Amino acid sequence: MLSLLSTATSLAVASASAAGAHAPIRWEDLGIGPIALDLGFFALKWYSLAYLAGIVLGYVHLSKMIRQPGAPMAQRHADDLFFYATLGIILGGRLGYAIFYAPELLTHPQNLIKLWEGGMSFHGGLMGTVLAIAWVSWRGGLNFVRICDYISVCVPFGLLFGRLANFMNGELWGREAGPNVPWAMVFPGGGPVARHPSQLYEAGLEGLLLAIVLLVLFWKTSARWRPGLLVGTFTLGYALSRFTVEFFREPDAQLLDFAMRTGLSMGQWLTVPMMAVGLFFLLRGVMRKPLSTGTAVPA
Repeated sequence: MLSLLSTATSLAVASASAAGAHAPIRWEDLGIGPIALDLGFFALKWYSLAYLAGIVLGYVHLSKMIRQPGAPMAQRHADDLFFYATLGIILGGRLGYAIFYAPELLTHPQNLIKLWEGGMSFHGGLMGTVLAIAWVSWRGGLNFVRICDYISVCVPFGLLFGRLANFMNGELWGREAGPNVPWAMVFPGGGPVARHPSQLYEAGLEGLLLAIVLLVLFWKTSARWRPGLLVGTFTLGYALSRFTVEFFREPDAQLLDFAMRTGLSMGQWLTVPMMAVGLFFLLRGVMRKPLSTGTAVPA
């Protein structure tokens, strides 16, 4: 955390300097890198730490949420979700990356397990998580939509940490920025041009802003008594955020031709059905009569 604060301070100083000197910020000058902790015999990467922090924080917050009246699950269900959702995120994220972004991996299945080489898809991880929720809900006789409501409040934690890790890795940088973007950066592998730090845009919209909105809805309003409202807000909010940021994010090199031919990036096309699903559940939650009381699941 201190390292991230230090990085943010360095970024602000560098941005101010760049604004005055009209020189782009160089990512290397921020003094950051993909390694969070290096003990010589063991190196912990920011990306691994982001996944761990997002999953653990989500689990802790979910455990706090279900202690409120009318929760749709008990702690034992949260424990099961912690296990199965973790599998869904990792397996679904990797398989989704292969299907949507790197189909050549499907011809060499042995490379799918090489998680340390990078390559994860949010949409794949989302589908894996939905399958995990469906399995736990069916096995425990739980309300699938209400479980999704509770889980959706916790997802932005992982999105925030994940996008910050992308920035720390100097990857998934944005498109070329104009001269009026003082915070534009020159990223390693991105050529000599200054680019949008689109990882930070995504961290702010998909992570921080969406987390604040969902936390307020859950803790300060009656949204949790309206099945579908929270998951609809998350799905639509993420889709709109991702669709917007993709205009500033450089498409994957192997999909650049696809983006030029279709007019939208793969990430944008994948958010279109999410918008429809999110809007459906959002309207469903608003229009249907709220639950007047909740019946807690036996512990």
